[in-house]
Amino acid sequence: QVQLVESGGGLVQPGGSLRLSCAASGIMFSTYAMGWYRQAPGKQRELVATFTSRATINYSDSVKGRFTISRDNAKNTVYLQMNSLKPEDTAVYLCNAVPLLAGSYYWGKGTLVTVSS
Repeated sequence: QVQLVESGGGLVQPGGSLRLSCAASGIMFSTYAMGWYRQAPGKQRELVATFTSRATINYSDSVKGRFTISRDNAKNTVYLQMNSLKPEDTAVYLCNAVPLLAGSYYWGKGTLVTVSS
């Protein structure tokens, strides 16, 4: 059974930082391009940051220079370091796993990040 479990969300003041984690199980982690998406209330799900099949990283323009995605294949975990947070970063952040070869992709249930004073 595949599970992606996000953690690290919470309430933070503008300008603050959070580090999200996504622990994966049930997949061969190193063969998946992992990524983070977010969905704010009333808005569509959008890409935040993701590793690509070419081992490069894509960031949304809105988070470039503030957010950093990383992964630890030994721990089957992908991280999202979020700095200089803004109120518009408020959303549910979801982990995504896309196979580098053929196969199914998976989503976590998300972790809520609220940026407010």
